[in-house]
Amino acid sequence: MIDVNTQTWALIGVVVVLLAVVGWLLYQRNESRRLQQRFGAEYKRAVSAAGDPGKAEADLRAREKRVAKLALVPLAPAVAARFGEAWSRLQGRFVDDPNGAVVDADELVRELMQARGYPMGDFESRAADISVDHPRVVENYRAAQAIATRASRNAAETEDLRRAVIHYRALFSELLEVKHAEPRSTTRQHEVRT
Repeated sequence: MIDVNTQTWALIGVVVVLLAVVGWLLYQRNESRRLQQRFGAEYKRAVSAAGDPGKAEADLRAREKRVAKLALVPLAPAVAARFGEAWSRLQGRFVDDPNGAVVDADELVRELMQARGYPMGDFESRAADISVDHPRVVENYRAAQAIATRASRNAAETEDLRRAVIHYRALFSELLEVKHAEPRSTTRQHEVRT
């Protein structure tokens, strides 16, 4: 006959294991939901590319960790203004040289990314990094790059090139974050009160 204490401990062990399994499943479900909300359409693209939600989620978490280590900075107002002016000139040249405008748009986006602190690896690495903080516009970047690639082979029409510039502009606008100086009065108020 089994001792009551042995049965009790066995039951407690089973309950603990079940609670651990349920806790793990809840954590996984919440983590999947968090990644889906943070990455949006990029989550679906990653799952499709990986062929497995677990692999895709591991990749997305790795992206988050990698980007968290980057020294990303907003732009000083003067630098942001120069980038804005460069974009305006680029758009003005589109009518006369749509192919050149797309090449320039790609280069200007790269320069802006570099000024913000993004590493300049291959396109997929850049897109993966952008997807962490700018998931809504990374698809624009992918679409613009695909058109730019076709344009480099003379396989894109003017309407395609126009769409590429629009896609690049969406990413450009999102990346054009400006660093605003903190007002000195708040520091002074704290000094007076203490």
